[in-house]
Amino acid sequence: MKIMHSTESTCFCYIPNGAMHLQNTWSTVQVSINSTELFQVLYIPDEHECQNSEHFFDFLKCLISNIWQPSVSNKTIMTVDQYVGKTCFRIKPTNKVLFTVSVQQKMLDCRLILLFVTGGLLFHFAYNLSRSNIFYYCAGIAFGIFIPLVFLVFMLKRFIPKLSTFWILMSGCWFSSLYMFYVSREKLKWMWNNSTYYILGYILSVGLISFAICKKHGPLGSEQSMNLLMWMLQVKGLVLIHFGIAIPRVAYAVTIAMLCTKFLHYPLQVSCYIGKKAAQYFHTEKLEPRYLTEDEYWEQGETETVKALEELRVFCRNPTFPSWVAVVRLQSPQKFANFVLGSPHVSAEEMTAHEAQYGIGGVVLEQQLFHRETEAEPEPQNASEVEERNKEEGLRLLQPNIRHFHSREFL
Repeated sequence: MKIMHSTESTCFCYIPNGAMHLQNTWSTVQVSINSTELFQVLYIPDEHECQNSEHFFDFLKCLISNIWQPSVSNKTIMTVDQYVGKTCFRIKPTNKVLFTVSVQQKMLDCRLILLFVTGGLLFHFAYNLSRSNIFYYCAGIAFGIFIPLVFLVFMLKRFIPKLSTFWILMSGCWFSSLYMFYVSREKLKWMWNNSTYYILGYILSVGLISFAICKKHGPLGSEQSMNLLMWMLQVKGLVLIHFGIAIPRVAYAVTIAMLCTKFLHYPLQVSCYIGKKAAQYFHTEKLEPRYLTEDEYWEQGETETVKALEELRVFCRNPTFPSWVAVVRLQSPQKFANFVLGSPHVSAEEMTAHEAQYGIGGVVLEQQLFHRETEAEPEPQNASEVEERNKEEGLRLLQPNIRHFHSREFL
């Protein structure tokens, strides 16, 4: 804390050192001025030029500080921007009496934290608030009590012929209400202590009238009006967030982050849609399994048989193959040698015998046909005939298929 004393009209300037620290996000520099007599604090226009402001919010704060100068008092507390630029003001006492100026940095300013939290909640819940009947009536009552001119013009909108006239009146009422609030803010404590019943009567009467008018018009019904209110609440929330952070760069970064979190779901939806379409375009269709037909079954059987036989030939030609051990165990070594050199694994005699046994007109087919006829017209048989027939059928089923068999069965 730095304390200075003076009795003359003195000019003071605060010059930031340019260093930016994140721990000062919600900190403020407060200038407290105390005196036994009345004095007035005036901003110096030459040192506080609004045309040199880099951003709109800085220009707005500069304009407000130049238009609305503090009134005469014997005690005041000023908040100086730490990172905006040089701020100069002059203390002009009415009499030559001693006044004290103390400068103190407040690391956590409750006012900034309250503005930041309120702005964040207002921006995040703008959609729900714009469609809430309770918020509609509470906002209408608050407008009627604190800014009655704006509330009155808004309710008389349907009687104003031109939209441009309505917005001109609305802007004038807003500035008039803000100016009246600024002028009377230093006298609110005195008015509350001396005119408590009048203030309570004003709040009660105007609040009831505002509630009756809101009840008559009813909550917002159209989607367009709700969206307009939502956008206004979001803009108000962003403004509160900006004024709730002492460092301008951090304030702009947080504002952009809030906007991105609010509207990021739209590009995310588009990206997901494009990704799904791309996946469907490049992704191969899932094949559905199906049963093979009889022709496909025989075709694949012949193909796999030829492939397996060729693999067996390659394996047997390998130098590491134990050929002498295989010759000892084989019943027909010459047939095996011919097979390895490329001869068919089934001879012509075996092919003819297979066709005669299992082909069209073969013994097996005739037995199956005659067996079905006997099942259709059963005749009385004794137990010995039935047992003999079962043995023949079992031997027939165990007889190997000579044409299609595993490649090692003939060895």
